[in-house]
Amino acid sequence: MDLSEKYRQSLLPSFLYSSSATKTLGVERVLSRNAGSPAPLPSNDGASPASFLIQAPSEPGKIAMYSPAFYAACTAGGMACCGLTHTAVTPLDLVKCNMQIDPAKYKNITSGFGVLLREQGLRGLFRGWVPTLLGYTAQGACKYGFYEFFKKYYSDIAGPEYAAKYKTLIYLAGSASAEVIADVALCPMEAVKVRVQTQPGFARGLSDGFPKFVRSEGYLGLYKGLVPLWGRQIPYTMMKFASFENIVELLYKYSIPTPKEQCSNTLQLGVSFAGGYIAGVFCAVVSHPADNLVSFLNNAKGATVGDAVKNLGLWGLFTRGLPLRIVMIGTLTGVQWGIYDAFKVAVGLPTTGGVAPAPELAQLKAGA
Repeated sequence: MDLSEKYRQSLLPSFLYSSSATKTLGVERVLSRNAGSPAPLPSNDGASPASFLIQAPSEPGKIAMYSPAFYAACTAGGMACCGLTHTAVTPLDLVKCNMQIDPAKYKNITSGFGVLLREQGLRGLFRGWVPTLLGYTAQGACKYGFYEFFKKYYSDIAGPEYAAKYKTLIYLAGSASAEVIADVALCPMEAVKVRVQTQPGFARGLSDGFPKFVRSEGYLGLYKGLVPLWGRQIPYTMMKFASFENIVELLYKYSIPTPKEQCSNTLQLGVSFAGGYIAGVFCAVVSHPADNLVSFLNNAKGATVGDAVKNLGLWGLFTRGLPLRIVMIGTLTGVQWGIYDAFKVAVGLPTTGGVAPAPELAQLKAGA
């Protein structure tokens, strides 16, 4: 059997190819590089000969990987999974924010829900849902769409051998780059949401809360929490994507006897949810101190990071509201990956992750 055909399904990680033809060409390019006689790949779509990956051929009824339609689909999937899930857990988020701001009044999860129900009624548990929906829809669009873009972009820069060898670094770099952009989209709505949720009487929601916030602190005030938001969301997202990709790969490798391509869509989506939930627990722990800072700064006019640390204490910064956030973020992240991959399956794309990285070229040659 030809070497490139024999190993075409194992040499490259899943994000580096878009069809069987592309995978075979990618392998041939790697082997020719190793032999010292690289040859440019043929391209009929205007792609640069220097790129190790050619565009997938269009197939009727299917979206070509890494095409504009592919990134548009990933963006739409990100909008759905982030906007819907964050809005659904608004009551949990509301209790968490109030526990962070006023722990004397909102002592724990149970008493927090009790206080809110007594003072604001059932409807009050969804206070701030509109800025939550708009903010996290915008964030999700940028987070998932740009993650797919940057993952491909950094993989092209690294080349197939190093992209496979350092796949986790590519996941981390791609997710961090995407989150920098996503938080700029989220920050104004996050500022209004926290103020509406934690200051009784400030506003009923976005329609009156946004103009009141701007009159009070100006448009730049909407971005007062951007740096702490980056501090919370960038580590969170790096953990979310890198751990998810690796956990899913391990699940298919050790827990599921059937290769991913032979698994049903239902099973693959179940793996996506499980991998997302486990990743979400790690995300919550890593990003929680910054989450406390964001809540504190957006609640108090003129507050600084120093004020937050002094008020919350170092231990409180890491632990206040953490159990609730673990439950919330674990569930949230699992459902997000489930929705995102379900959307990809619905439009004809594969689910995320699950293909083991390539062995080293020396091992390939030895086994040829």
